[in-house]
Amino acid sequence: MSSPHRPLDRRSGLVLDTHELGRRAGAMKQIQTSVDAPADLGIAVIGVPPGSPVELDLRLESVVEGVLVTGTATVALVGECVRCLTEISDEMEIDVQELFVYPGSEATEDEASRLEGDLIDLEPLLRDGVVLDLPFQPLCRDDCQGLCIECGANLNDDPEHTHEQSIDPRWERLAALGDVRPDDAESAQG
Repeated sequence: MSSPHRPLDRRSGLVLDTHELGRRAGAMKQIQTSVDAPADLGIAVIGVPPGSPVELDLRLESVVEGVLVTGTATVALVGECVRCLTEISDEMEIDVQELFVYPGSEATEDEASRLEGDLIDLEPLLRDGVVLDLPFQPLCRDDCQGLCIECGANLNDDPEHTHEQSIDPRWERLAALGDVRPDDAESAQG
């Protein structure tokens, strides 16, 4: 939805001109184009790189109340696995369906997207579609083992990764003296 708090950037590829549709119900326009992704389209661990291509395949259709926009937007995602910190990349397709009402329309919903003159701004629609569908904790794969909590080794690369058994802190001083081995300390606790 276009916000009065955010000025419309007419140079943005996500701002579309509907002038040629007029206000004739039934008039239609197909748009297939690639535009640059805006900044901050994502969350801390995954998102769309700024300036990367956003592939738009849209149909703009004039209806009585305004312009109905339907179609898809495809974006590239880049992020980091939250378990092993490996870089991940993916692609996301967002379904777009939004009615942009004409200025002065008697649409009862305050939340309705509105045309600004003959212009519609797809950025808020794209932002909502992408951010709401992003995984909150992205993984490189479903069975990612993560990192070793002791040394940080990637457990996906070495599933048999182990460390020597640590000495129970209550027996640590005796073990340091050489009187007790870790195996003896465990059997003494029994």
